[in-house]
Amino acid sequence: MATIGVICPSLWGHLNPMLSLAKELNLRAHTIIFYQIPELAPKITQQGLTFFPIGQVEYPEGFLKSFVQALGRLQGIEIIRYWYAEQEKMTKVVFRDIPALIKQNPVDLLLVDQVEPAGQAIAEYLNIPFITVCNALALNREPGIPPVFTPWGYQLTGWGQLRNRIAYYIGDSLVSSYKKLVSQYRQKWDLPRLSGSDLLFANSPLAYLSQQPPEFDFPRKKLPHNFYYCGPFRDQTPSDVVFPYERLTGQPLIYASLGTLQNTKFDVFSLIAAACRNLDVQLVISHGGGLTDEEVAHLAAHSLVVSYAPQLELLQRASLTITHAGLNTVLDSLACGVPLVALPQGFEQPTIAARIQWTQVGEVIPAKQLSTNHLRMTIDKVLDSPIYRENAQHIQQHLQKEKGVNQAADIIEQELAQNS
Repeated sequence: MATIGVICPSLWGHLNPMLSLAKELNLRAHTIIFYQIPELAPKITQQGLTFFPIGQVEYPEGFLKSFVQALGRLQGIEIIRYWYAEQEKMTKVVFRDIPALIKQNPVDLLLVDQVEPAGQAIAEYLNIPFITVCNALALNREPGIPPVFTPWGYQLTGWGQLRNRIAYYIGDSLVSSYKKLVSQYRQKWDLPRLSGSDLLFANSPLAYLSQQPPEFDFPRKKLPHNFYYCGPFRDQTPSDVVFPYERLTGQPLIYASLGTLQNTKFDVFSLIAAACRNLDVQLVISHGGGLTDEEVAHLAAHSLVVSYAPQLELLQRASLTITHAGLNTVLDSLACGVPLVALPQGFEQPTIAARIQWTQVGEVIPAKQLSTNHLRMTIDKVLDSPIYRENAQHIQQHLQKEKGVNQAADIIEQELAQNS
C-alpha cells in the first residue's frame, strides 16, 4: 500500500473535506501524512492519520482562533488581501519545512489543495507525483468564468469576458508579492518558470479532483481533460455531535450557519434571528463557537442556538438554509434537497452565491443590501415558491449518483498504480 502526503491550508473549509478523503484512503490501507501547524495535531491523529508539525515557532497554540477572528472582521476584497498576506507567511514555512520532512519520510504521492502552489513546486522538486484536490470552489480560469471574489454570473459576451479579464488582472496585482515568492523558490530549485495564475494554484498533470458537482457550476468550456467532478467529500460516519432534538417544535425548520470563518459576526446572526422572529418557523443557529455566552443568550430568546450541529442530519429536517455561501454548507444543503438564502461575506462566497442564483436553488442578498425586512421577504419568497426546492431536489438527485470520496479515492489509486 502507498504512503500519501497531504498539503492543505489550515482552514476547516479545506481541511474537513480533505480529512474525509484521507479517511477513505486510510480505510483502504494507505498511510496518510498531514503536514500541518501544531494545534491541528489532535484533529488529525484522532482520525487515525499521521501528523507531522510545521511552523512550530511561527504558529503557537491559539493561532487559528485569532486568525479566524481577524477574518471575521473583514469583508470583500480586504479578506483576499489579508488571506494572501497570511498565506505568504505560511508558504515560506511550507517551503522551508515540508521538503525536509518528506526526505526523512518518503511518500509515493502528494495530495495538494488547489490553492497551495508551493505543494506543486515541492512535488516537482522532489520528483513526486501529485494530484490537485479542489476542496473549495474549482478555480480553473476561463473567459466566461468570473473571479471568485466577484458576485457576477456567467457571461460569454465580449463585455462580460473583458470585465472578467480586468478583475483577474486587478486581483492578481493584489497578490504580486505572493506570486513572487513562489516564483523565487521555483527558480531556486531550477523548476520550469510559471506565470500568471499558474503561480497561484496547484495544477497537476495527473488529475484534478473536485467536490463540486457539474450541476452546481457555470457552463465550463476549457477544463483540463483530467478534471473530475466527484461530488462532496464527506465522511459517511454518523455525526457524534449532541443536539437537543427534543426541542424541535415541528414548525418548518430554518438552519442558519456562517461557517468557520464568519462565525463571529453577531450582527449578522442577530439580523437573521430578527427576520425569522414573526414567521411561523423554528430557527436553529449553529455558530461554531464564534459567539460569546452573552451573544448566545441574546439570540436564544427567539431561536435554538448551538455551538455545533450535526449538519447533515439537521438539514434532512430543514425547509431552508441561511448561509454565508460557503461551499461545504451549500453542498450539504443541496445533498438534502434544501433551498438556500445566501448572505456572502467574502472569499469565494460571492461567486458561490452567483451559482446559487444561476441554478435557481435559492436567493442571494449582498452584504450591503442586508436588512431585516429584506431578509424576511427573501425567506418568505424562497419558502413559498416551489421552484427553489424543486431545483435543489434536482441537484440532490444528481448528487445521490455521485460517489464523492469513493470516486476520488479510486482515481488516486489508479494514478498510484500507473506511477508505481
